[in-house]
Amino acid sequence: MARKRYTPEQIIGMLREAEVRLSQGEKVGAISRSLGISEQSYYRWRREYGGLKVSQARRLKDFEVIGSD
Repeated sequence: MARKRYTPEQIIGMLREAEVRLSQGEKVGAISRSLGISEQSYYRWRREYGGLKVSQARRLKDFEVIGSD
């Protein structure tokens, strides 16, 4: 299966949607399946992007690219 790459904006959007659905009582497994991602990806993204706004995530990725040069 080919690996998909998501932009920080897409990831934050999925995390926001997941938070809404979690507050409505849905389980993480069902949410991640409907989003087309694994539970592991959900938890990894939540750890990395949780609480960030789109502009902050974009800046974080820019710093990572600069730091790896």
